[in-house]
Amino acid sequence: MQEECAIVGIFNCDNASLTSYYTLFAMQHRGQEASGISASNNNKITTIKGQGLVTKVFSKKKLKKLKGKNAIGHNRYATAGKDSSDDSQPIFARYDLGEIAVVHNGNLTNAHTIRQTLIAEGSIFQSNLDTEVIIHLIARNKKELLTTRIMQVMHEIEGAFCLIILSRSKMFVMRDKFGLRPLSLGEITNSNGSIGYIVASETCAFDLIGARYIRDVDAGELIIFEQNDTKEPKIISIKIFQDNHRPCVFEYIYFARPDSIVFEKSVYGVRKNLGKQLAIEHKLEADVVLPVPDSGLAAAIGYSQQSKIPLELGLVRNHYVGRTFIEPTQKLRELKVRLKLNPIKEIIANKRVIVIDDSLVRGTTSKAIVELLRKAGAKEILLLISAPPTISPCFYGVDTPNKKELICANKSIQEVQDFIQADYLGFLSLKGLELAVSKDSYHYCQACFDGKYLHDIDNNTL
Repeated sequence: MQEECAIVGIFNCDNASLTSYYTLFAMQHRGQEASGISASNNNKITTIKGQGLVTKVFSKKKLKKLKGKNAIGHNRYATAGKDSSDDSQPIFARYDLGEIAVVHNGNLTNAHTIRQTLIAEGSIFQSNLDTEVIIHLIARNKKELLTTRIMQVMHEIEGAFCLIILSRSKMFVMRDKFGLRPLSLGEITNSNGSIGYIVASETCAFDLIGARYIRDVDAGELIIFEQNDTKEPKIISIKIFQDNHRPCVFEYIYFARPDSIVFEKSVYGVRKNLGKQLAIEHKLEADVVLPVPDSGLAAAIGYSQQSKIPLELGLVRNHYVGRTFIEPTQKLRELKVRLKLNPIKEIIANKRVIVIDDSLVRGTTSKAIVELLRKAGAKEILLLISAPPTISPCFYGVDTPNKKELICANKSIQEVQDFIQADYLGFLSLKGLELAVSKDSYHYCQACFDGKYLHDIDNNTL
């Protein structure tokens, strides 16, 4: 398993490194373990990266060292049990055509096989990242043009990837043939009236810097940005693979910020639809609807509106504690549930409460929440999940546990209810998920819910 991350690319923009910094800050929710930026001034690429939040890694002094009008950046998402000191991005390399830096969001399903082949042929790896596999494939290719090498690499790698590659004078942006991970394109107007461009994992990054959303980078598309004699850079779009969109539905359920447009839809709007559909499928009697903050809030609003049961913010979140789902160890996850949420007793005591959460993975977080509500005096606790049961691990960039740790893969819904000690447990159906999300031509990847993967999974990945 690799990590769910945030990536950004800035081209032909005043102070590109500072702009990258702000966009990474806006997407901090997608990765809290490490951050990095590479900037190019057309002659040299400079990279600064480190462990920690964006504000910890970068200072004014460091940002001043990142000179140039082109830059790429990355936020890294935590993975269990690994020392990430060598695994932060961007990855920088010197090779026969010059210098490049690469950032990657996703997970290559054939990375292990390619890595072992490269090692057998003499390649040396410095990290555990799939990104380094891509660097080696580019460097070892004998084609004269970087564009040709990248196009060939896109045919060699499999799985989920959004990639941004920065050379000294160009920027290459690409998305896998299924478009599993999100990547959007926007336009920036510089102080002198010239046009710059941004690509980022989520459009909330555009809002912070005043960029205008243009469109999503298409599935299987390669976009090349290069300097031009005019004020506006030259952009070349090459369709490497035909349309076969299968974007990850879990982006809507959990990861993306509600103020983002992901896969051309409002995340907030989709989450409200999930809650409304949940109310249609689970008609319960209760005194109050309580969201588990923050990602359960929009679904709870939708449930409340559909069911006519009043919504109350009975669980208060401490925003200075990170997400429990992405904590590297089980012990830390359990501690942070208690640090993260505090019940308002006067809202909860002697009430039948419907609790809306976005997902149930291991079950330990839900169990801790039920315990909190019991101690706050809840008369009855009805837990609803605005997603189907998670029965399969993700191999496309979301750090879900292996199947043995997924409680719904190993227990019936009644057994899970008994484990978390709720009075009722209900999930959104697969059909309900499709009704809430798929009101267009897209068919979403929902392998974590139905076990139907888009690729043959590398045995070593399993």
